[in-house]
Amino acid sequence: MSKVAFLFPGQGSQAPGMGRELAEHFSAAREVFERADAALNFPLSRLCFEGPEEALRLTENTQPAILTCSVATWVVLAEKGIQPDFVAGHSLGEYSALVAAGALHFEDAVRLVRRRGQYMQEAVPAGTGAMAALLGLPNGTLERICAEAAQGEVVAPANLNSPDQVVIAGHKAAVERAVALAEAAGAKRAVMLAVSAPFHCPLMEPARQRLQPDLAVATFRDLQIPLVNNFAALEIRTAEEARRGLMDQVANPVRWGASIRYLAAQGVSRFVEVGPGRVLTGLLRHIDRSLNGTNVEDLRSLERLLT
Repeated sequence: MSKVAFLFPGQGSQAPGMGRELAEHFSAAREVFERADAALNFPLSRLCFEGPEEALRLTENTQPAILTCSVATWVVLAEKGIQPDFVAGHSLGEYSALVAAGALHFEDAVRLVRRRGQYMQEAVPAGTGAMAALLGLPNGTLERICAEAAQGEVVAPANLNSPDQVVIAGHKAAVERAVALAEAAGAKRAVMLAVSAPFHCPLMEPARQRLQPDLAVATFRDLQIPLVNNFAALEIRTAEEARRGLMDQVANPVRWGASIRYLAAQGVSRFVEVGPGRVLTGLLRHIDRSLNGTNVEDLRSLERLLT
């Protein structure tokens, strides 16, 4: 019998209006937004439902907003009796996945990602760091390109999303040199990304150190549903593995392609992206053409899944 995995999106999936339909039609979803507003002591729900987009793009707002929308979507699916065999989340999405797995209280998670966003934003001075997407890079060239581009600075893989999509991060000049080298090596496309900080690279070490005490005092429980974590791309089940995984992911690459391949090897053939956007659904076919995915973020997509 085929298995189902819930996938929870990360930063970049946000858009004004997200979560509003589900909150209007399902009291369980509406309650999640109300709990987020109370936990953060500001109207996060209004920011999700109405924007403005500029405020929603601020990392310290983006992270709790996406988590809240994802968890609100998950509780609606749970009400409908739809349960996964596995969960996974891309970067920030790992917090949403841990809430769904019963390892982390929602209020703790939303406060943690609010601080995580602040720490990551403040880890590198504005304009110092950058990220770029490298599409269709020839096999075996990524490590060489990063090494040649560094020239005493930092540039490293940040998101290993699929065989033909890698995101790099580091000092701006080093990332720009890597883009030029990738184009020369035959990449189909190499583009700088409009991001506010160079996530998931060694420049995030200050953020990791600031987040460590917060994670140390947070209450984690053993998982009720196994989770495939970002850094190791392996299954975890214990509270301490969950806590350590959130520490490891801050300054290390998200191994998303390997995580999806692990899930497929465990018999997962159906994937449901739970929360705003279709980024993770789109990546599935680039990782393995045999995998099927759908997303749930509003009434129309919910009905599509149910039918």
